Amino acid sequence: MKNETRQWCAYAGDNYQSACLLLKERLYIPCLQNTQQAIEKWLKAVLIERGKSPQKTHSTAGLIQTLKEEGAVIPLSEDETDLLDAIYLPSKYPLGDALPEFVADEAICRHCLAIAERVKGAVIQILKSS
Repeated sequence: MKNETRQWCAYAGDNYQSACLLLKERLYIPCLQNTQQAIEKWLKAVLIERGKSPQKTHSTAGLIQTLKEEGAVIPLSEDETDLLDAIYLPSKYPLGDALPEFVADEAICRHCLAIAERVKGAVIQILKSS
């Protein structure tokens, strides 16, 4: 594995661990932000390992599509990528009417953390086979 790939995975791991700690403290919006960031970084790590520059995007759907074109399939549904994409801006800035169609609570945080765990597992398998 490339050193740069390892670095991206380490940062993703830090975001994931932060999200878990934030959930315990009932800090739901920062939990979601860190979960989204972990997923984004794991996806970009695969691109880096394959010799591609990471896209300057926060779109999970866009990254998933690029990876699919590269032959790397990540098991996320369209609903899951839509949810993750809906998290990014409202988790960083108070945008008022731009908030996603859910309330940040423990249930949605646990759901997103489960998605992150699935993405991490898929990324590990892809990186092992590279």
